[in-house]
Amino acid sequence: MIDLYTAGTPNGYKVSIALEELALPYTVHAIDLLRGEQKAPAFVAINPNGRIPAIVDRDEGDFAVFESGAILVYLAEKTGRLMPADAKGRSQVMQWLMFQMAGVGPMMGQANVFHRYLPEKIPLAIERYHGECRRLFGVLDARLRDHEFLAGDYSIADVATWPWVRTHDWSGVPIEGFAHLCRWLDAIGARPAVQRGAATPPSWRAAASSADPAATARKFAEAARAIVTTGQTA
Repeated sequence: MIDLYTAGTPNGYKVSIALEELALPYTVHAIDLLRGEQKAPAFVAINPNGRIPAIVDRDEGDFAVFESGAILVYLAEKTGRLMPADAKGRSQVMQWLMFQMAGVGPMMGQANVFHRYLPEKIPLAIERYHGECRRLFGVLDARLRDHEFLAGDYSIADVATWPWVRTHDWSGVPIEGFAHLCRWLDAIGARPAVQRGAATPPSWRAAASSADPAATARKFAEAARAIVTTGQTA
């Protein structure tokens, strides 16, 4: 059994999607970021960096793993799935996983900060991060022109990248003109395990289907702004 400590963010959804794809039993412990639960001593004992997600593998002597990419690699190697066994295949997966970890996630995260969360808009910063996100999307689109998935077969590279790319609207980054990326986005999103994992735990998007989705989005942005400005990020 695996204990998953997570929240409704792209990094959090990576791990719940992987657990669903791998059919591993797990228990969800939702962390309230706004209340700062990720900084509580009990959680910091699991992840010294005080960020979600993190897991504790109860079947392996309560072995804790933090950092979303490291968790994905651990789960793939634990099960022998979503990661090729041969050196070249494994390297391809790791390259695209690192591309997400070092590029797509951080750049979209900064786009969120400057486009959505900060009360004062800084056009140069918004333009910079929107432009970099579009550049990275172009790299993904070019790769997906001749590949169904990022690293050959479906892998943790796709699992890591999809939760971020699907939030492009929130980041203010259009994906028009990236036909291959759009195809991939829809294909991954149609997978039942992905749909289950992307609903664990529910995010503000689930509430956005209410009578006033704009108000829901504003409340989320206000909460996220508080998290960003106090340094209590995920």
